[in-house]
Amino acid sequence: MSTKSFIWLGLMVFSTIGGFLPFLWGGGMFSSIIFSTIGGIFGIWLGYKISQ
Repeated sequence: MSTKSFIWLGLMVFSTIGGFLPFLWGGGMFSSIIFSTIGGIFGIWLGYKISQ
């Protein structure tokens, strides 16, 4: 797989996971957006590191 594929995969997976995490403890929509953004950034970083 190419670097771009790993980055997109990491972005999709970790932003989805980050978006659902606040709902486990009853968080609101704003915290879901924040965690989704943090998860997406982490996913991009992880996808880049894996592809190297």
